[in-house]
Amino acid sequence: MFIKGRVRVDRRTKNLVKRLNRKDIAIINHDDIDEVAANSLIDIRPQAIINARPSITGRYPAKGVYKILKAGIPVLDEVGEEIFDLVREGMTIQIKENRVFWGNKLIAEGKAITLEDVEIKLREANENIQVELDHFVENTLEYAKKEKDILLGNVTVPEIETNMLNQHVLIVVRGSSYKEDLKTISSYIQEQKPILIGVDGGADALLEFGLKPDIIIGDMDSVSDEALQSGAEIIVHAYANGKAPGLERVETMGVKATVFPMPGTSEDVAMILAWEYGASLIVAVGAHSNMIDFLEKGRKGMGSTFLVRLKVGSILVDARGVSQLYKHSLHTKYLIQLLIAALVPIIIILWVSPATRPFFRLLLLQFKILFGI
Repeated sequence: MFIKGRVRVDRRTKNLVKRLNRKDIAIINHDDIDEVAANSLIDIRPQAIINARPSITGRYPAKGVYKILKAGIPVLDEVGEEIFDLVREGMTIQIKENRVFWGNKLIAEGKAITLEDVEIKLREANENIQVELDHFVENTLEYAKKEKDILLGNVTVPEIETNMLNQHVLIVVRGSSYKEDLKTISSYIQEQKPILIGVDGGADALLEFGLKPDIIIGDMDSVSDEALQSGAEIIVHAYANGKAPGLERVETMGVKATVFPMPGTSEDVAMILAWEYGASLIVAVGAHSNMIDFLEKGRKGMGSTFLVRLKVGSILVDARGVSQLYKHSLHTKYLIQLLIAALVPIIIILWVSPATRPFFRLLLLQFKILFGI
């Protein structure tokens, strides 16, 4: 492997992709690369990815690096975090085999990970998953005990301007399948015109599809300035103690914001808000709903999400994966059968019609003459 290019460096992959270009080399610090990060990197298709940490540890089946390699993007793994002290944004570096050079200076060395390496780790992960599941369940129950006020209704909901009473509410999180699911339910969005809530980067997902969010909820660490200035109502998710690190960014931009202190994730906050303000239906796109999702987010449990879904479950429709039901194109034989079924009644009507009967008789006569019948 020999690759030469300009580097983009960031310890947070979601920040890096905002600056990354196709001909760049990405340097990240991301163990067990998740599918959302993988998709964002694949969309840009950099020349190569250098990871300071292991792209897959075998602790659980993280399939992000598998998708990256299948897309044809080489990955140099486990070069060590010292590379962040040696490389600066915009430098031109070279990757030769397993080594990284700046000019003639060797600055890092790692392992060029292959699909075979990943498959071995995935088999290892499948063996370890039982242990991870035990820990995850224990932590979920522990978090649920601490956060049970969510279920009991002891959460103070802030006043908002957007009216959600008896309305459909679409909550968009930038999860692994958000693009496919938004495409699949596009007709629903056009017909029902639900209230659109973007959870952090989910607001940019809506803008990407030409949709303007009505509300943006989150800690404001992964939403763009464009989205924050789109005119949406801004709700900053704060910790249960009221501390809201994302508020400063919004206020600096001169954008009005409301603070909502609550434990759990920002998508939990969005669902509780819609429930408390009388939404008739909540449709979730890209939401995190299983153990792998939460392990990829670095969370050891899903107490708040478990409680929130217990509370709003009667009006919640999770659109995640809906696209998988419809992603296959219609088989040719079914199209032919459909065409024949449509033509049969038309032919019968034309045959029995006095106006067209002479035409068919003439056609039949020509057919007999042609084949000597």
